[in-house]
Amino acid sequence: MSHKLTDGGHVMHVGTLARVEGEGAMHIELRDGQVTDVQLRIYEPPRFYEAFLRGRSYTEPPDITARICGICPVAYQMSACWAIEDACGVAVPEEIRLMRRLLYCGEWIESHALHVFLLHAPDFLGYDGAIEMAADHPHVVERGLRMKRAGNRLMELVGGRSIHPVNVKVGGFYRMPDLAELRAFRPVLEAALDDALETVGLVAGFDFPDLEQPYEYVSLRPPAGYPIESGSVVASSGAAFEVRDFPGHIEEFHVAHSNALHASLDGGDRGPYVVGPLARYTLNHDRLSPLAQEAAAAAGLGTTCRNPFRSIIVRAVELVEAYHEALRIIDGWSGSAAPSVKVPARAGEGFGASEAPRGVLFHRYVLDDSGLIKDAQIVPPTSQNQPSIEADLRTLVQGWTGLDDHALQHRCEHAIRNYDPCISCATHFLDLTVDRA
Repeated sequence: MSHKLTDGGHVMHVGTLARVEGEGAMHIELRDGQVTDVQLRIYEPPRFYEAFLRGRSYTEPPDITARICGICPVAYQMSACWAIEDACGVAVPEEIRLMRRLLYCGEWIESHALHVFLLHAPDFLGYDGAIEMAADHPHVVERGLRMKRAGNRLMELVGGRSIHPVNVKVGGFYRMPDLAELRAFRPVLEAALDDALETVGLVAGFDFPDLEQPYEYVSLRPPAGYPIESGSVVASSGAAFEVRDFPGHIEEFHVAHSNALHASLDGGDRGPYVVGPLARYTLNHDRLSPLAQEAAAAAGLGTTCRNPFRSIIVRAVELVEAYHEALRIIDGWSGSAAPSVKVPARAGEGFGASEAPRGVLFHRYVLDDSGLIKDAQIVPPTSQNQPSIEADLRTLVQGWTGLDDHALQHRCEHAIRNYDPCISCATHFLDLTVDRA
């Protein structure tokens, strides 16, 4: 909906941003052809998870926080488990870490496949949505659904179900998946890996607007392998710190126009920072499997990527990595590991982080000596990315001021979808308002 104001300004409202998770608004002000203000107005009501975790048992966060998101529940479960185990002074054995990584591969697969094919590809191919795209490209949509289904099934095998898995607990799992079932699932993953390699080639052929980000990149980096379920924190500036030190580096703050906190890194002197696929890829390209590195090179990606529109290629490369890694873990799995270790309650403060599909997700918990939670802090990736999304829009809209409202809306939504924002995670977008004068 669009109308002109009596003072010559111009206002455009878009009731809902399509093809993102959650609700919110955006406000753009133009004065004399210059962009003077850009705001993501996330109005989805705060959900108070950190508050109602207080007073709960230390065993409950994996199940409670999983309900924050139906798309990336494993991210919340893993970050919560690491943080609680850290507070209690327990380190799980390698077998449990590997099974957590396998479950997380399933989440990356279902989330990335959903975003690449159903949420983001229509922007590049000129369709309003996946349904319209399927009329002309049914095989593309079918491939995406097939790939996503493989991720959902893997989550069911390891986690008990694909949405809000029920097999995860502090200390590990309630039961380990059946080895025969995992091996019987290999052909599904092998076929999906072939689909993923074809997907990299498909999305590499899209037309991408020119935009190079100057922002700092932040991701996890584990001792070995590509960052998924764990690691320490690294940044493109060369900064590095352990997850337990994140409150001293990442500061959350309120802004008047959003129900979601924003975040800054080391005081924000270097401007916005970015978490997610572009950061992971740029800071860990050397940790990708040779197969994923070859796919990235064939797609025209170098060892770094700073164009947010090309994030769809990086997500496709990460799909290759996730399928390949899932197969590697299954092939090396003996099936003899204990499902969990004991985690006795004790007073302490613990920190955990993992790489949600959209970027690093931090958790912090303070426990008393009986294991009750005294304080909780959750820093989701979309909150961290909000300032960089606004900065992208400020740069891009300045070059789009001559567009009509419909075209401008579409371009802005496309730019926001580069980040695959999960607004329900962050509240804790899009009604678009453009004020022209």
